[in-house]
Amino acid sequence: MSEHIVKSYDEQLNILKNTIAKMGSLAEKQIKDATEAAIKQDQEFADKIVGKDDRIDDLEKSIEEQVVNLLTMRQPLAIDLRETVSAMKISSDLERIGDLSKNIAKRSRYLDKNIGHEINKNFSLVSEKVQKSVKTVLDAFLNRDTKLAEQVWNADQEIDRLVDICMNSILKCIEEKKDAAAPFSQLMFMSKNLERIGDHATNIAETVYFLVSGKYIEGDRPKGESGIVSGQ
Repeated sequence: MSEHIVKSYDEQLNILKNTIAKMGSLAEKQIKDATEAAIKQDQEFADKIVGKDDRIDDLEKSIEEQVVNLLTMRQPLAIDLRETVSAMKISSDLERIGDLSKNIAKRSRYLDKNIGHEINKNFSLVSEKVQKSVKTVLDAFLNRDTKLAEQVWNADQEIDRLVDICMNSILKCIEEKKDAAAPFSQLMFMSKNLERIGDHATNIAETVYFLVSGKYIEGDRPKGESGIVSGQ
């Protein structure tokens, strides 16, 4: 096996890794921007966010093409399938994160100006926690760090707790303002979208852990013990 072939393969893996990093960075920013559009009631900004989602989709397609090329062209090298399979799984989760952020931006168009400080504060807290998980899990992937992956995996329970707080504050407003319930209903869906983004970050954490160690994280995934998110 020539040194040139090995070097070329390593370069392709590095390009794949960098493409995932770029995709993750865009997804992370999309969460932040969608939250800002919602809090500020900025419909023009929300429209721009929706339009940017194609960039994330294009990167997912690029990752798929790179993986296929690695599998077909470099088969004689006995490719570590964990690298390629993990790349596909992570890109799929990042694409869903982008879609969920886009949905938050879309729904923010229908919010009322009088949402209230408490709800905005709770929604922002959930978003910040979710953004942190996405950033941390991307660092875990880039640095091949199982401890960071476990940190994100364990953080999912705290995200559920914060989402419960946020949803309960929204439900309280719906009960008090039944004639103006529609905007608050949009916020319920938006909060659930943030919770789902947290789930996808946790999926990536599990994938990174397996990529690095060849093992699955032991135990059941931590979830909220009570409240709306857990269905209890």
